[in-house]
Amino acid sequence: MRTIPVPTVAYSCLEIMRKTEGMHPLLAPDNLNYAQPSITNGDIVTVTPWLAPIVWEETFDSNLMDHIYKPQNITISATVFAVGKYIRFLQDFLHTAEQHFFVGYNVNYYVFTDKPEEVPNVNLAPNRKLNVVSTPSSNRWQEISARRMELIQILIEEKLRNHADYIFCLDVDSKFHGHWGAETLGQLVAVIHPGYYYGPRSGFTYERRSKSRAYIGEGKGDFYYCGGAYGGSLKDVHALVSTCRVNFEADAAEGIEALWQEESHLNQYMWINKPTKVLSPEYLWQDFAPRRPEIKIIRFSGVVKNYAEIRPNN
Repeated sequence: MRTIPVPTVAYSCLEIMRKTEGMHPLLAPDNLNYAQPSITNGDIVTVTPWLAPIVWEETFDSNLMDHIYKPQNITISATVFAVGKYIRFLQDFLHTAEQHFFVGYNVNYYVFTDKPEEVPNVNLAPNRKLNVVSTPSSNRWQEISARRMELIQILIEEKLRNHADYIFCLDVDSKFHGHWGAETLGQLVAVIHPGYYYGPRSGFTYERRSKSRAYIGEGKGDFYYCGGAYGGSLKDVHALVSTCRVNFEADAAEGIEALWQEESHLNQYMWINKPTKVLSPEYLWQDFAPRRPEIKIIRFSGVVKNYAEIRPNN
């Protein structure tokens, strides 16, 4: 038998991801019925039913990941919104991010705030920059939440194209406690909410009113994802935020506000457009919650706060 040699071309991981960005996304019909996935079936589960990895401690080697990605000279953007009294959380967010978030990589922070004069001075490592974006305040925290998708969309379109490879959208009222690095990179990255990952989806706080564009019907849904941490490639995050913005505005035009604003729309989007990588609740825990046995490390966590005091209309 004659063997015909097949030419091979060595591509870096980043090159492969860029070459496949135009491929058909992981779309699922919203009327498809299947069993609820779980990440704690006696032991932790490390892959979704659509074969996206679920990232936990001990499922990756950070040293290996750095040796793959750091030579690519990639740039990561991170957005946070420090509007109104939320400005008080910014210093701890930035300080802990410098200790744990993509250490040794090119990182650009984008801080949206109505109080630019109160943005703290934080010592940043080389190749890391802090950018302040002025944004108007609001008398309703729901409106602040709603506008985040629009402002991230505009940021990607006007400033980030050709200047960043990945973007993560994070809550400012949180602190880093452990490593968050290249293991989180992917086209569309979601974080499983710490309050719902061990229960049935009947208890998920999806938007259940069918008149809303954020609607997810009873018996539907995979996981309940956090609105306080998500990310991916610029292309995929732009598709996410622009779609959610359109749906949000369509709801608003009909006098509808989804139960959890942007988080509700994000969950509906990711029910149809499956994330290509899912991060375990290690990547957004809650300081007030006791740590469960499967949580070996807390990497990022929401701080304890008095919502009635910091939210304008509570």
